[in-house]
Amino acid sequence: MDYRHSSVVFPRLGNAGWLISLLLLFVIGPAEEFFRRGYVQRTLSETLNPNKAFIITTLIYTLVHVPSLNLMLILAALVCGVAWGGLYRLFPEKLPAILLSHALWDAAAFVWFPL
Repeated sequence: MDYRHSSVVFPRLGNAGWLISLLLLFVIGPAEEFFRRGYVQRTLSETLNPNKAFIITTLIYTLVHVPSLNLMLILAALVCGVAWGGLYRLFPEKLPAILLSHALWDAAAFVWFPL
Protein backbone atom coordinates (compact mmCIF):
# COMPACT_ATOMS: atom_id res chain seq x y z
CA MET A 1 0.00 0.00 0.00
CA ASP A 2 1.42 3.36 -1.01
CA TYR A 3 0.97 5.80 1.88
CA ARG A 4 2.47 8.76 0.03
CA HIS A 5 -0.86 9.70 -1.50
CA SER A 6 -3.46 11.59 0.48
CA SER A 7 -6.23 9.43 -1.01
CA VAL A 8 -4.85 6.49 0.98
CA VAL A 9 -4.41 8.44 4.21
CA PHE A 10 -7.64 10.43 3.76
CA PRO A 11 -9.80 8.21 1.52
CA ARG A 12 -12.96 10.36 1.79
CA LEU A 13 -11.13 13.41 0.47
CA GLY A 14 -9.81 11.68 -2.61
CA ASN A 15 -6.66 13.20 -4.04
CA ALA A 16 -6.89 16.50 -2.16
CA GLY A 17 -3.42 16.59 -0.64
CA TRP A 18 -3.04 20.25 -1.57
CA LEU A 19 -6.21 21.15 0.35
CA ILE A 20 -5.17 19.12 3.38
CA SER A 21 -1.73 20.77 3.26
CA LEU A 22 -3.27 24.23 3.20
CA LEU A 23 -5.56 23.42 6.13
CA LEU A 24 -2.67 21.99 8.14
CA LEU A 25 -0.39 24.91 7.30
CA PHE A 26 -2.80 27.79 7.79
CA VAL A 27 -5.50 26.56 10.16
CA ILE A 28 -4.92 23.36 12.12
CA GLY A 29 -1.23 23.59 13.09
CA PRO A 30 -1.29 27.28 14.03
CA ALA A 31 -4.62 26.93 15.88
CA GLU A 32 -3.32 24.01 17.94
CA GLU A 33 -0.22 25.91 19.00
CA PHE A 34 -2.05 29.16 19.58
CA PHE A 35 -4.45 27.30 21.87
CA ARG A 36 -1.96 24.98 23.62
CA ARG A 37 0.94 27.38 24.14
CA GLY A 38 -0.61 30.80 23.62
CA TYR A 39 -3.57 30.10 25.89
CA VAL A 40 -3.28 26.92 28.00
CA GLN A 41 0.43 27.00 28.83
CA ARG A 42 0.46 30.77 29.25
CA THR A 43 -2.61 30.74 31.52
CA LEU A 44 -1.30 27.84 33.61
CA SER A 45 2.08 29.59 33.88
CA GLU A 46 0.34 32.61 35.40
CA THR A 47 -1.30 30.51 38.14
CA LEU A 48 1.23 27.70 38.60
CA ASN A 49 4.96 27.35 38.38
CA PRO A 50 5.89 27.76 34.67
CA ASN A 51 7.69 24.40 34.73
CA LYS A 52 4.54 22.68 36.03
CA ALA A 53 2.51 24.46 33.36
CA PHE A 54 4.92 23.14 30.71
CA ILE A 55 4.58 19.56 32.00
CA ILE A 56 0.79 19.72 32.30
CA THR A 57 0.39 21.23 28.83
CA THR A 58 2.69 18.58 27.33
CA LEU A 59 0.72 15.80 29.03
CA ILE A 60 -2.58 17.24 27.79
CA TYR A 61 -1.21 17.54 24.26
CA THR A 62 -0.03 13.92 24.37
CA LEU A 63 -3.22 12.57 25.93
CA VAL A 64 -5.37 14.21 23.26
CA HIS A 65 -3.71 11.86 20.76
CA VAL A 66 -4.28 8.66 22.78
CA PRO A 67 -7.79 7.94 21.37
CA SER A 68 -6.17 7.50 17.94
CA LEU A 69 -4.54 4.32 19.31
CA ASN A 70 -1.64 5.15 16.98
CA LEU A 71 1.53 4.63 19.02
CA MET A 72 3.71 6.55 16.54
CA LEU A 73 1.35 9.54 16.65
CA ILE A 74 1.21 9.46 20.46
CA LEU A 75 5.00 9.30 20.75
CA ALA A 76 5.41 12.05 18.15
CA ALA A 77 2.95 14.19 20.11
CA LEU A 78 4.99 13.61 23.28
CA VAL A 79 8.30 14.50 21.63
CA CYS A 80 6.89 17.49 19.74
CA GLY A 81 4.96 18.61 22.82
CA VAL A 82 8.19 18.62 24.82
CA ALA A 83 10.00 20.50 22.04
CA TRP A 84 7.33 23.12 21.35
CA GLY A 85 6.35 23.47 25.01
CA GLY A 86 10.00 23.77 26.02
CA LEU A 87 10.63 26.40 23.39
CA TYR A 88 7.59 28.34 24.54
CA ARG A 89 8.69 27.97 28.17
CA LEU A 90 12.09 29.49 27.34
CA PHE A 91 11.04 31.92 24.59
CA PRO A 92 7.34 32.84 24.86
CA GLU A 93 7.90 35.79 22.54
CA LYS A 94 8.77 33.30 19.78
CA LEU A 95 5.23 31.88 19.59
CA PRO A 96 4.94 32.75 15.86
CA ALA A 97 8.00 30.59 15.09
CA ILE A 98 6.54 27.74 17.16
CA LEU A 99 3.25 28.08 15.25
CA LEU A 100 5.13 27.86 11.96
CA SER A 101 7.12 24.85 13.14
CA HIS A 102 3.95 22.99 14.12
CA ALA A 103 2.23 23.88 10.84
CA LEU A 104 5.18 22.64 8.77
CA TRP A 105 5.48 19.48 10.89
CA ASP A 106 1.79 18.64 10.41
CA ALA A 107 1.90 19.07 6.63
CA ALA A 108 5.14 17.12 6.35
CA ALA A 109 4.11 14.27 8.66
CA PHE A 110 0.57 13.80 7.39
CA VAL A 111 0.70 14.72 3.70
CA TRP A 112 4.13 15.34 2.22
CA PHE A 113 6.17 12.52 3.84
CA PRO A 114 3.81 10.27 5.84
CA LEU A 115 5.23 7.08 7.31
